[in-house]
Amino acid sequence: MSVATPSGLLTALTLLQTDAPAGVHGRPEDWPRWEVLLPHVLAATSHTPDELLPDGEAPVVSWLLDRAGTFLQAQGRYADAVALMRRALAIGERVYGRDDPSVGVRSNNLAVLLRESGDPGAALPLAERALGIHERALGPDHPEVAISLDNLATVLRDLGDPAAARPLVERALAISEQALGPDHPNVANRLSNLAFVLRDLGDPAAARPLSERALTISEQALGPDHPTVATRLNNHALLLRDLGDAATARRLAERALAVHERALGSDHPWIAIDLTNLAGILRGLGDHEAAATCSARAAAIRGVGR
Repeated sequence: MSVATPSGLLTALTLLQTDAPAGVHGRPEDWPRWEVLLPHVLAATSHTPDELLPDGEAPVVSWLLDRAGTFLQAQGRYADAVALMRRALAIGERVYGRDDPSVGVRSNNLAVLLRESGDPGAALPLAERALGIHERALGPDHPEVAISLDNLATVLRDLGDPAAARPLVERALAISEQALGPDHPNVANRLSNLAFVLRDLGDPAAARPLSERALTISEQALGPDHPTVATRLNNHALLLRDLGDAATARRLAERALAVHERALGSDHPWIAIDLTNLAGILRGLGDHEAAATCSARAAAIRGVGR
């Protein structure tokens, strides 16, 4: 793809934005197209230094970098994704101003990525900032506010403060149910996160019906072989293990692993998480040999250093 002239660059950027699927996260059907477009996106968005981007190009470059970063995140390429999303946020701030809702979205996306890659401390100020931007710009009951609340709650839980996370995710759930209805996939996200918070607070019995409802909504909305369903299965398996039903937990964890392997391949970071969870369940069942095999494979994946 030629990007030799300024006008040619803007044309290339616009064509890439038109062609690139926007809904990358949780949409494996869009990943093959992104695999094809990624080298062209990287070339086009690196042609001009970010601080010298003309006003007409900068918004498109910010969007492409954010979406490309989300695709790399889905592939487990966290370091590459962070670099792109930091650029997307910086360009967005320059183009739209620091308090624009689109900057809140960029902040949220980077926070989610940093938390997922194991740095919730770095994610916290970004998640807090995103929530503040969206509440001021959109009002307290907007669905985007629910996303920000949920993301901040997840960061706080990862930082070991489920008590602070609980009212945030409860508010997020109420907003999402009111705005989207009780059976929307986003509602399943809130239910699953609230279940995890309750589990962390030592109340797995209260968490169980929320986790079951989240799994049901996700299966009905996305189908049984979607990666999000695998995540729900894994979460529910851990909950059942805590409630003493290790045999059922094993079946769910094994199914989650199989779904993720088909969707993500055998060496994705999420596979290591699945294997670690399954290893813990297997140890509880007394199958130490199988648990050791899972743990060794998880360690090998983490050693790949993607």
